[in-house]
Amino acid sequence: MALGFALNEALAAATAVSGALAWAWWWRRRRNAQSPKPWWVSWGAELFTVIALVFGCRVALADWMHVPSGSMEPTLQVGDVLLINHLAYGPRLPFTNTALPLGQPRRGDVVVFRHPDDASTFLVKRLVAVAGDHVRFRDGVAAVNSEPLQAQWLGEEGGALLLRETSAGVARTLKLHPGVMGRLSIAALGDACRVLGPAAWDCTVPAGHVLMLGDHRDNSADSRVWGFLPEREIYGRVDRVLVNFTDLSRAFKRL
Repeated sequence: MALGFALNEALAAATAVSGALAWAWWWRRRRNAQSPKPWWVSWGAELFTVIALVFGCRVALADWMHVPSGSMEPTLQVGDVLLINHLAYGPRLPFTNTALPLGQPRRGDVVVFRHPDDASTFLVKRLVAVAGDHVRFRDGVAAVNSEPLQAQWLGEEGGALLLRETSAGVARTLKLHPGVMGRLSIAALGDACRVLGPAAWDCTVPAGHVLMLGDHRDNSADSRVWGFLPEREIYGRVDRVLVNFTDLSRAFKRL
């Protein structure tokens, strides 16, 4: 179980400190009912309620995160503020990458998770396959189990190719670069995969793990870089874009 310290952990620590101040006031009041209440005790007792509510909502109900890179383009854009639904899979334990499971991630979900090598860093990627799935990957396009590879040409954008990939009943738009087209190393996936060519490989997802890929297939540090992701590390499902202050037309865009 990896430990990490991000905003939710800061809120947990603040909740604990303000709660301790409130307890100190209660304890002192019982010992000496005539003593005046110090300002720091009043402040701590009142702040405890506010921080505990914010922290509780962020852990158990919903959270938000800012998209810092283009690894999920064109689905997500740099600057998007995302709404993360915790009720989809279950709340997480503070300081850890362990969840209390209430639901199961599904193929095609856009999910947020802690980086496998740094539990203080959150990533957002597309869940392409779950445990036991057989994945075929050809020239940047993926197919799950016995389904055919399905990709529809959509056009170009800034020198990149746009394709509509359909896999496991879910359609999404991919961005590929003509000079790359999926030719990235998959060494991190280990013996679960069989390399068939520069941009062709097959994998069987190990038990308890999932395969994560970015929609910007040629510009994404995903499972091909750090391996299969343990399913328990998934933090929540991205349901929509809340706002992008550089492109307000993306506000409340549903994924």
